[in-house]
Amino acid sequence: MFWFDKDSQHALFGDIRDEQHLLCDGRVLNVEPNVIMDFRQLPFADATFNLVVFDPPHLTRAGRDSWMRLKYGMLTDDWREDLRQGFAECFRVLKPGQFLVFKWNEAQVRVSQLLALTDEIPLFGHKSGKREKTHWIMFMKRG
Repeated sequence: MFWFDKDSQHALFGDIRDEQHLLCDGRVLNVEPNVIMDFRQLPFADATFNLVVFDPPHLTRAGRDSWMRLKYGMLTDDWREDLRQGFAECFRVLKPGQFLVFKWNEAQVRVSQLLALTDEIPLFGHKSGKREKTHWIMFMKRG
């Protein structure tokens, strides 16, 4: 949702979903990743990327056909372990000394709960949105 040019050769969009939904107002929502993948088990070799953006689903509860769930996806009941694995995978595929951008909306889960799922220390972050619930957090892989 945040890419200026999602077709750029410099970006690879991955999602576990590849689907289309007709919304109640007639708009069409397309989730069309370049690669279908699970962030808990990324299909890339170690130290592949200079930059990784980790933007996992942030909802623990939502209506089955709600716009939010369709647009952003939803976490499983085991979300802590899922996100712990997601962080580990993102750092695994990231080259040493390079950067991970983590995006999170804390409408249902606090950022502090997420940061506890990785031993990596963030460099800095920024809150955005009407209520400043969306966080952009920058990490640099050690080593």
